[in-house]
Amino acid sequence: MKDFQYLAPRRLDEAAALMSEHAGSAQLLAGGTDLLIFMRNGRKSPDVIIDAKKIPELTRLHLDAERLTIGAAVSCRTIWEHPEVTDRFPALTDAATLIGGIQIQGRATFGGNLCNAAPSADTVPPVIVYGALAHIVSARGERDAPAEEICTGPGHTSLAADEILVSLSIPVPPANSGAAFLRFIPRNEMDIAVANAAAYVQLDETGTTCNSARIAIGAVAPTPLFVEAAGAALSGKPVSDESIAEAARIARDASTPINDMRGTIEHRKQLAEVLTARALRRAIARARREKTDE
Repeated sequence: MKDFQYLAPRRLDEAAALMSEHAGSAQLLAGGTDLLIFMRNGRKSPDVIIDAKKIPELTRLHLDAERLTIGAAVSCRTIWEHPEVTDRFPALTDAATLIGGIQIQGRATFGGNLCNAAPSADTVPPVIVYGALAHIVSARGERDAPAEEICTGPGHTSLAADEILVSLSIPVPPANSGAAFLRFIPRNEMDIAVANAAAYVQLDETGTTCNSARIAIGAVAPTPLFVEAAGAALSGKPVSDESIAEAARIARDASTPINDMRGTIEHRKQLAEVLTARALRRAIARARREKTDE
């Protein structure tokens, strides 16, 4: 690991100015669980590390009647320890409790996971299906972008070199809605998904028709993949094994996985289909407030 300058600003405008000053040579540190490893193995060699943990806007977790705001430096453990967040956004907790062990969950962040842009990222599909907006700031101004537009390729995002992901804003789900996240790993000792899937559904008042749905899958494409067509296939349809199977088939067909040490193309495509169907069934059960096997 080469020498680097460590900076710990306490204000967002100060951090934005530093990112502008060192654009291209600075790296923002949210949790550091991936960044420090990448620096040790030479995959990343920033000249400047800007620690986000002292900036209030990036460490804020706030829930009101309309939305949940997750600062980019809020840890996974903070998410799953918040009972109201767990109750209203169970798919976030599904993912937050799967990442590493307790020590990693105390450092890893949803914002860092999104900006790391790994195709197998566990927190990104649930953030996508909940319809999260990413709030992005730089010395030049600020903007919002849908979470599904952030990752552009393995390790690459749509953020400019001087931009900071400040927070994720997620609307509070309405009544009769539910969401779930599932993943498959080859064994407990390998904490990287072979495939994962998240599903969100909003049912009608009777719980028999799907008014709308959103589906996202991971580790089966160059980026976590928002499969809009799969959700659209469920909209307005009766909740049935047939409609769930159709959405799962669309997710499978949208996947473009690779062969690697964790799985084959065909295996991953099958998992995309199976996990999507299971996530949908769990999301539907949660929307109906039914007990599940979780």
